[in-house]
Amino acid sequence: MADIVTPEVRSRMMSGIRSKNTKPEMLIRKGLHAAGFRFRLHDRSLPGTPDMTFPKWKAVIFVHGCFWHGHHCHLFKWPKTREEFWEQKISRNRQNDIKHTQELQVANWRIGVVWECALRGREKQPLDMVVEQLGQWLVSGRPSITLGSPEVEIAECRPT
Repeated sequence: MADIVTPEVRSRMMSGIRSKNTKPEMLIRKGLHAAGFRFRLHDRSLPGTPDMTFPKWKAVIFVHGCFWHGHHCHLFKWPKTREEFWEQKISRNRQNDIKHTQELQVANWRIGVVWECALRGREKQPLDMVVEQLGQWLVSGRPSITLGSPEVEIAECRPT
């Protein structure tokens, strides 16, 4: 199926998509801040530049977009155009996520991941519940938490 907009319009639309300060990230940040948690934003000294860093608890939180990180949920659909490009890009993003997670674990950082589908779509959870779960995780000392629909390996959701 052909794109319904011109390449120039698509390029402009795609260039407007941000990697920082996204709506899901802002919702989590505001909720955690209101709950009394203090954090640093986008710490470039850590692998993967986590969205939020909590030095007091030696923890980081990533807020991942389901499309950009290839999450197997109802929000992710493989694009029908430039399939090879998108498969390489999304696979590379996932490989980077794994690499950064491993590097953070070696450095004894605890890792939280909030998937976009935890905050929007048909499987979304109430924001206060997501924030409460993150807050409990931060103070618990548990090594990791993942919020969002269950994930399946990318090989299982590749286009056929």
